[in-house]
Amino acid sequence: MLSTSKYNQDCFYLFLFIEMFIYFHDFCLSFQEVAKLNIAQIENLGKPYLKQTLAFCWEWLQGKELFQLQTSGSTGSPKTIQVARWQMQASASLTAQVLHLQKDDTALVCLNTAYIGGKMMLVRGLEIGMPLLVTEPSANPFQNLKITDKDFQFGQYTFQSLDFIALVPLQLFTILKEEKNKLDSFHKLKIIVGGAPVNAELENLVQMIPNPVYATYGMTETVSHIALRRLNGKERSSYYQVLPQTSIGQDDRECLTIISPVTNFEKVITNDKVRLIDEHTFEWIGRVDNIINSGGIKIQIEKIELEIDKVLAFCQVFRRFVVIGLPDDKLGQSAVLVIEGEPLHQEIENNIYTLLKINLNRYEVPKKIYYLVSFPETPTAKIDRISIGKML
Repeated sequence: MLSTSKYNQDCFYLFLFIEMFIYFHDFCLSFQEVAKLNIAQIENLGKPYLKQTLAFCWEWLQGKELFQLQTSGSTGSPKTIQVARWQMQASASLTAQVLHLQKDDTALVCLNTAYIGGKMMLVRGLEIGMPLLVTEPSANPFQNLKITDKDFQFGQYTFQSLDFIALVPLQLFTILKEEKNKLDSFHKLKIIVGGAPVNAELENLVQMIPNPVYATYGMTETVSHIALRRLNGKERSSYYQVLPQTSIGQDDRECLTIISPVTNFEKVITNDKVRLIDEHTFEWIGRVDNIINSGGIKIQIEKIELEIDKVLAFCQVFRRFVVIGLPDDKLGQSAVLVIEGEPLHQEIENNIYTLLKINLNRYEVPKKIYYLVSFPETPTAKIDRISIGKML
């Protein structure tokens, strides 16, 4: 995958051009045809999502060496960073090595291709030689797939199998709830899920399927994921396993540090507090900046959310939620729970509080429950905590 010369790179792509295609619902192009497009032709496509997707593929096939990547803004203001082509190639190569992705595997691209998750799905297809089925991001990426006894249809095209997909938790949850019969048809499908934590309900749901499902750990600065955690099957684990050639450590805050080909062999210092199991394995605890200072007590938001996740599931409340800190005259800040949807009955709220008090101290138990009909999201389908805080 990692080219040693421009000649080898050109030969590699020439080989792929002969056979590989990128499919949309109503048309397809070979990699060779994409490479022959010009900017004017791409601009005339009309649909913004088609334009941004094909524009990136065109730049890649032209051999562009440096790319500007937009961070999601899920933990602060969005920013632009620059990464080299070979870093993205390294990421694709390491993922292919671990997940045994190979030429002719079919990949469904349903993440936003303006951001690193969607871009890296395109790069994996272009580098490995996988046919790419591109659909605009939605909560249910399977809604337009038609399944028959021996194959499936994507738009006007027929395929024998679906082999690889990357999803955000909401998409996987929707598929398991609404399209499980379709998922059952894809016996070879490997699933990675990232962009947000996987809650207890979703982790329980994936136990019903034989397909290997992995939670990812990574960010734009690490050019997609650098570690995977198996969510189901005999290899299910609470710990993340780093990809090959990746070194991890901790800083004095106990936050994860990363050195890898995808970081240009420079140390990336994260804001993610972790527990190191060994030199290849870690447990994610939460973001060090996701702290509520309540009465001088520092509260880790992820710890509270983990307990709330269990309690809501016990109370048969299956909704999205977040914990945020709001200003408090006496405590400085206090934790509050925000639940998506209509208000719950008072009896259910009382049960939630009773159960939370068993394992959380008085500062950790949310002072109040708020409700929002619909959570705002970032462009990468993450819950926008900053906007939620401003809405309360």
